Amino acid sequence: MEAVEVTVSLPREIAADIVNGSNTSLGRRLLELAAIQAHQADLITSRQVQEMLGFEDREELFAFFKANDVRDHSYTMEEHERGMATLTALLDKR
Repeated sequence: MEAVEVTVSLPREIAADIVNGSNTSLGRRLLELAAIQAHQADLITSRQVQEMLGFEDREELFAFFKANDVRDHSYTMEEHERGMATLTALLDKR
């Protein structure tokens, strides 16, 4: 996939607030925040977030979502209900 480069200018104080003392670079943090916002606005899928942030697998993506309190919209209520029905059936067999 071809990448698009974007240049952003921020006041130093705002950049420091965005990084908030972490070891993550400003560029990476802005990329993460853009991915979160685009995902929550249903502009990109969780798979695209994974690709955008260079995560090797879905576990890494899910850990990122959890650390940033992001809800994965790709998991529908129907999928949840099917999962619960399967779990209930398995537990009933015990």
